[in-house]
Amino acid sequence: MFYKDERLALFIDGSNLYAAGKALGFDIDYKLLRTEFMRRGKLLRAFYYTALLENDEYSPIRPLVDWLNYNGFTMVTKPAKEYTDSQGRRKVKGNMDIELTVDAMELAPRVDHIVLFSGDGDFRPLVESLQRQGVRVSVVSTIRSQPPMISDDLRRQADNFIELEELRDVIGRPPREHQNERSDAYETQD
Repeated sequence: MFYKDERLALFIDGSNLYAAGKALGFDIDYKLLRTEFMRRGKLLRAFYYTALLENDEYSPIRPLVDWLNYNGFTMVTKPAKEYTDSQGRRKVKGNMDIELTVDAMELAPRVDHIVLFSGDGDFRPLVESLQRQGVRVSVVSTIRSQPPMISDDLRRQADNFIELEELRDVIGRPPREHQNERSDAYETQD
C-alpha cells in the first residue's frame, strides 16, 4: 500500500497511540517507527501531538517530548487543563484533534499519503476531506484489543488500515516496567 516515490507525512495522536500500544502490551520505539516509514516512502514530516500538564514540575512524558523534538519529529503541544469532575475525581483534558486536523489540511497539497496514528472516530471527516484532495490516508490503530481502539467509521473511511499489532516486531519494544526488573544484577564486588 506504499510507493517508494510518494511523499509521506505522519500524524501521531500521542495519547491515542500510547493507549493502543499499552492495550497490546508493548511500547512504541519512535526511532524505529520513523525509520520504518522512511523506508516506505519519502518522509517529509512526522508530527507528534500531545497535551502537557502546565503546573507539574516534572511530567513523565517530558523526556519523550524532548527526545522526539531532537530526533526529527515536529512536536505540537499545548497545556492540558486540569479539573475535578462531579464525583470529585481529578481529571485532565487535553484534546489535540483541532491542531492535528489544521496541520493535515495545510500539508495536504504537498503530500501524496498521510499516515494517521489514531483510532479516534472524530478524524473520519478529516480523512474524507484529505481523500477528496487526492491524498491517500492510512490509519494505524488496533482492532485486537478489548475493546478495539479504532472507530469502525474511521477504519472504513481510510484507504488502508494498518493493524498496530502487526507492526510490533518492527516498531515495538517491551513495556518499561519489564526492562528494569533485574536491578539486583549489578551488585558491587569488594
